[in-house]
Amino acid sequence: MLRLFLLGIIYFIFNASLLFAHFQVIIPNKIIVDQNTSNVVNLNLKFMHPFEQNYMIMPKPKEVGVFLNGRKIVLTNKLISYKINGKYTAYKFSYKIRRPGDYVFYLIPGYYFEPSEGHFLKHIAKVYVNAYGLETGWAKPVGLEAEIVPLVRPYGIYAGETFRGVVLYKGKPQANIRIEITYNNVNHKIKPPYDGFFPQVVHTDKNGVFTFTMPFPGWWGFNAIMTEDKKIKKDGKFYPVELGATIWIKAEEIK
Repeated sequence: MLRLFLLGIIYFIFNASLLFAHFQVIIPNKIIVDQNTSNVVNLNLKFMHPFEQNYMIMPKPKEVGVFLNGRKIVLTNKLISYKINGKYTAYKFSYKIRRPGDYVFYLIPGYYFEPSEGHFLKHIAKVYVNAYGLETGWAKPVGLEAEIVPLVRPYGIYAGETFRGVVLYKGKPQANIRIEITYNNVNHKIKPPYDGFFPQVVHTDKNGVFTFTMPFPGWWGFNAIMTEDKKIKKDGKFYPVELGATIWIKAEEIK
């Protein structure tokens, strides 16, 4: 009986880790900059399970930056580290908007080893901020190794509207890719009827396109799960790399 009990505990812990989807978070304090707002955007970078509001120690990103009109500006040297609950490392930085357009902030992490799943994680994340109403290419790829390109304008979206995107790996659309979708459940506002509601899951079609309707306001994360075409060596053994293409979309409350 004791053996069965211990096996049950191990099974529960292992499967709980699978239920809690890892998400690389990059969330700004605003997605619209206009004449009525400050032109300084503050961004928070965390590695966590957003729906459960559980955190993990985040290694320093390999690179963060912003794309504007096809130009990349690297901002890694602006990162400031801080602790969540005195334990979990996270990062933040600020950026001053100086001209109109679509700003695509991105985060390229280092490799994170997940022993319970037997592979490394590398989730490349991005988020959009629009300045002064000028739309300058939100529907274009920015050239990341893996990315979700919006087919719906990624700002100015109400809760209840549908988001669509296409998943690219090295610039090519990816068919039948699993998309894990989570909600940044701040203050545990949303209480599902039972376990398994998050992450939500959809798959891309033959053209790499997926669709999801966001039912309530707040930040939604979409993470396309792929496998990088190389392995990483650790302790004399090679492990696969789970490559994620993540995009964060804010659904606004209808007032």
